[in-house]
Amino acid sequence: MLIGGGEFSFGETEEVDAAWVAKTPPGPVGFLPAASGSTEYGGHFAAYLREAFEREVETVPIYRPRDARRGKNSRRLAGTSAVYIGGGVTDRLLEALRGTPALEALEEKLQSGGVVVAIAAAAQSLGRVARGLRGETVLPGLGWLPDGVVEPNFHPSHDRRLRALLAHPEVSWGLGLPAGSAVLLGPEGELEIVGPVFAVEGEDGDLLPLGETGFDQDQESDPTP
Repeated sequence: MLIGGGEFSFGETEEVDAAWVAKTPPGPVGFLPAASGSTEYGGHFAAYLREAFEREVETVPIYRPRDARRGKNSRRLAGTSAVYIGGGVTDRLLEALRGTPALEALEEKLQSGGVVVAIAAAAQSLGRVARGLRGETVLPGLGWLPDGVVEPNFHPSHDRRLRALLAHPEVSWGLGLPAGSAVLLGPEGELEIVGPVFAVEGEDGDLLPLGETGFDQDQESDPTP
């Protein structure tokens, strides 16, 4: 699940969180704080998820590459019912995860049908490329969307940053995710949408609400299974 952003403490992501929680089996949800570097983020998120959905959260303490190389942390990720990758700074998350056993554990969870959730900068990091902390810098993403990019906290009247990512030669499509909106991508090409989501094919393509783009995927207006 890719979430555009929003403050969970103000209830701004409760609708999208309900969608992925409904698909998550019993057990603790793993929280990955690498993008923020904050030791407090996980505690606040745990309190929110417990109060809103009666789900327990285990913070997996990955902040730097050395943390992501520790076998104990990879086993923690593998043992969770879902993994929520918190927001923060794209550069920091990519540096912490790239080429590590922790990233392999996340990929194995996804490939086995598990739930992985990424919000804001974390969602952008999963694309083919991502915008760095310095806005003009384009970084290699983790590539979970092989030809695609994600622009979080998106507003359709301000699509310059999304189109700048689309100018990369290895990118052919992009998603604009406003705060409080999300896309759930299923194992067989299923697509579910929560809130307004925008898609564009090519740097000069028309920006359209997802569902009018011609993407060949199943779409459901109701995100619950």
